[in-house]
Amino acid sequence: MNCIDYFYKLLARREYSTYELTQKAQAKGFDANDITESIEKLQRLNYQSDTRFVESMITSYRGKYGKIVIKRKCRDKGIDSELFEQIWQSQTEDEEGGELEGLKAKVVRKYRITDFHDIDPKTKRKVWNYLQYRGFNPGEVLTQWQREQEEDED
Repeated sequence: MNCIDYFYKLLARREYSTYELTQKAQAKGFDANDITESIEKLQRLNYQSDTRFVESMITSYRGKYGKIVIKRKCRDKGIDSELFEQIWQSQTEDEEGGELEGLKAKVVRKYRITDFHDIDPKTKRKVWNYLQYRGFNPGEVLTQWQREQEEDED
């Protein structure tokens, strides 16, 4: 099997970044020039695209994780942070509220929270850790949810 056929086989299953394809091909023992030529050909044919890869990562992880975690996952896959930021901005221009609504519903259900102003310290610490682990800024998120609660009460 030559390098391009190996890449076709991989890309038939899911999206891969250029870095991932390079790493996998090197592990298989393919020549560096052959790897570069194959990736360029795949990109010309639009079979491989780092932009499309980042878009799919953001789409699949949004709502479950925050920007920080998704960015780290992309960086681990060899994606440039500038490319990530550009795509993040284009995908999240008008959707920021919807992402936090799903997260808010999950937190309310999981920790049985009825009032975001009156959370006992133990539960607040758990919510804080839950949000932080998933890459959200807990201070900003909780403050926003408190503001939303005040607006709903008015």
